[in-house]
Parts: sequence; structure tokens; C-alpha cells
Amino acid sequence: MKEIVECVPNFSTSDQKMVETVLNEIQKTENAFILDYTYDDYYNRLVVSFVGSKQSVFKAMLNAASKAVELIDMRKHKGQHPRIGAVDVVPFIPVKNVKMEECVELAREFGKTLAEKYGIPVYLYGEAATKPQRKDLDWIRKGDYEQLAEMISKPERKPDFGPSKAHPKAGATITGARKIMAGFNVNLGTANLKVAKKIAKALHAKKGGFSNVKAMAVFIPEKNITQIGMSISDFEKTPLYRVFELLKVEAARYNVPITGSEFCGMAPLKALIDIAAYYLKIDNLPENRVLEMAVHDVVEKADLRPTAGRQQVI
Repeated sequence: MKEIVECVPNFSTSDQKMVETVLNEIQKTENAFILDYTYDDYYNRLVVSFVGSKQSVFKAMLNAASKAVELIDMRKHKGQHPRIGAVDVVPFIPVKNVKMEECVELAREFGKTLAEKYGIPVYLYGEAATKPQRKDLDWIRKGDYEQLAEMISKPERKPDFGPSKAHPKAGATITGARKIMAGFNVNLGTANLKVAKKIAKALHAKKGGFSNVKAMAVFIPEKNITQIGMSISDFEKTPLYRVFELLKVEAARYNVPITGSEFCGMAPLKALIDIAAYYLKIDNLPENRVLEMAVHDVVEKADLRPTAGRQQVI
């Protein structure tokens, strides 16, 4: 595949049948490949990571969005994660041989098409944002779905595409372009959500924490614990080990143990290398010293060589 775009749509559902239907729309699209998906009751959210060419990713995303708009009714939706619509956020991410500007164009075309086809208001965020404040998901989602009807009617919150009123069932959608980010969740050995929210506040960029970090606290009923859910938008400027060390300090402040952690979606190799280098005190660990990456690079270079003159290995 000459060009690779990643798309990480977030849908407001955890209903298994709806999840399967949405995933099927992506799976049946030629040259679109699902890498990962997660969904749960407490966030009540489906997060999918898939890749493909620009054309295949656009087609797969539009078909998946169509099913989500048909099946999800936001008037009945409850969940702990901020959201404003059935197809809540759709980022397009350049991975290989694709420029950020091309992903911006993808986002704009997707937003325009979704708005025209279904009458859904669409906001552009991240690198595709039309105004500085709209780069931030928090600004767009202010008030969540429950206050969407009121917020969207304000002149400064006019959508980039579609009507200035919420879709009856699907609410609104946010789409844009961004860099590869890290979704990282940490489980705390306490059911006290107030304490978890204090820890999350210490990490969140706009509340005094690290730049490039968004953090929220949720309660996980089946485990009777809380979780700090984080998005690190630039893990090279704000490494995960630094975020984790601060989280440990804040948790210790409230005598709360850390019981586990997980990546939400795909784990970026650069982030993992930074973590390994920090905790194992490795002086020199570039990507080309990771075995699988070195093998991949050698094979890719070999495939690009002219076939004439190659020796056949038997």
C-alpha cells in the first residue's frame, strides 16, 4: 500500500449488535483494515482504529457513519465520556506517504458529505479547524449532548457544515485531522470517584497539569474501581513516563494504589520506546534498533530494489 491513513472514529454506543453492524461496514470495504476496537458500558462508547488508502478510509468511514446515524438514538444515550453525537468524533491521521494537508481535506470532504446527506451539523477540529478555539475538542463539546441544542444556536458556535440545530437522533459530529496520539488509561484501587477526579485534574492541561494531556475520571461498576482515562496528543513533547510518574505522585497523596493500565487503541512505538528507555535506563534505543522495525525496514528496502540483477535465494 503506497499511502496509509488511519481513522479512529468514536461512536456513542456499546450495544453489541450496533457495534457489529458498524464494524461490518468497515470490514467489507476494500483496502480498509481494522487494527483494533474497544467498547464498554461505563464510557458507553465504541472506539475503532482502522487504516487504508485515502479513498478506502473515506468510503469505509462514510458507510460506518451511515449505520451509526440509522441505529443510535442520542436521546436515550447515557455515558461517562463527553460526547455530542452518535458519530461523535472522526479524526483522520497521516501514517505513511500522506501529508497532514491531505487528511485535512479528507476531514472537510467527510464533514461536508455527512452534513449534506443526513442534515447533521458538523464541526471541524484539530488541524482542520477553521478557528483557533475549534482546535480543541473540549471547546466544541462544552455542555455535552444534553446542552447541544442550546450551545449550537449561539452565533460563535455555528457548525462548519450543516444546520445550526442538532439532528433529532444523531446530535452533531466532530471531524478533523491530527497526529498519532496515545490513549492511555490507568486503573485506581478505589471506588471513590471524587478522589479520582482530583487526580485527573492534576494531570489535565487546562487544569494545571501537563500540556498535551487530557484526563478524566470514570467509575467502573463491575470492578468497583475508578479509572483515569487520558489522551496524550503529543507524546514526544510530553512522554508517557512523565505523565505516569505524576499520576503515581498524586495517587500516593490520597493513599490510592495503581492496579493496572492499558492503551486505548493502538500503542505508538515511539511512546513504548520512551517508556522502556526511561524505566530501564537505556542510553541508546532508536527505532532502528528494535528487531521488528529493523527487519521491516530491510524487507521494505529490498522490495523497492529493481528485480533485474537480484540473486535468488533457495
